[in-house]
Amino acid sequence: MKLISIVASCFNEEENVEPLYQRLCEQFLKLPQYRFEIILADNASTDKTVELIKTIAAKDKRLKLICNARNFGHVRSPLHAMMQACGDAVIMMASDMQEPPELIPEFIRQWENGYKVVAGVKPQSKETPLMFAIRRIYYKTIGRLSEIRQIQNFTGFGLYDRKVVEIIRQIDDPYPYFRGLIADIGFRHAEVPYLQPKRLRGITKNNFYTLYDLAMLGITSHSKLPIRLATMGGFALSALSLFVALAYLTYKLLRWDDFSVGIAPILIGFFFFASVQLFFIGILGEYIASIHTQVLKRPLVIESERVNFDDPI
Repeated sequence: MKLISIVASCFNEEENVEPLYQRLCEQFLKLPQYRFEIILADNASTDKTVELIKTIAAKDKRLKLICNARNFGHVRSPLHAMMQACGDAVIMMASDMQEPPELIPEFIRQWENGYKVVAGVKPQSKETPLMFAIRRIYYKTIGRLSEIRQIQNFTGFGLYDRKVVEIIRQIDDPYPYFRGLIADIGFRHAEVPYLQPKRLRGITKNNFYTLYDLAMLGITSHSKLPIRLATMGGFALSALSLFVALAYLTYKLLRWDDFSVGIAPILIGFFFFASVQLFFIGILGEYIASIHTQVLKRPLVIESERVNFDDPI
């Protein structure tokens, strides 16, 4: 029998881990021809998440737990857990119940049809309209900036064949933009659309910094366009400043007594060019920070404990 691994990362999800486990088990009751394992990677939760998972895991050896020594974030922890999966296919999903387990049978059906990647895409969502609009704008922007075709409205929720998992292992990226990495690998993929429900329990762990970090990671990992635009913009602004300077000088020489330059244009020009320089330095800094992360080669995660990994499924 083929083995399907379900991987989810969690942080302070005490209200969601048990319903998630139950809904996953319900799906595999419909798929008796497959074995399954559930791997939950806990990012040093401060509530009862770990305690609840251990209680369930004591009764069901198919549920496995990885406890991280600290919170390693929403990029590194899921990828590390994915690398620990043994399945013929691995399903990646969030633990907040906004990525419905009911799509699993369709994921597996598409996988059995020959697709190495089956992506869950959310063309519609019940989350805050403003946030969803911002996300859609970002997906379109990264799609235009990227050198490869990105999967629109894709967050990483989906099924990945063992071959894909092994390729990701070989890439050995310590801080990957996962959805861009999947597009970069290039296997033909299937898309399964779904309506993203509202979060019913708990609170979202995303904030402005985490979303900004993910956005910059996507841009710096898969596009050189911003740095090229900075270069071309620098040339254009240099030419513009030279033209304005020559125009001012010419007009002053022709109308020496009538034309007073004044300090206002000088200050406006100074602050304008200073802000442009800071913007371009910021872009350059994002790329340097990305290179710095790659060079450090730190481990994805440091584990403090494992549960049920030594037991056969």
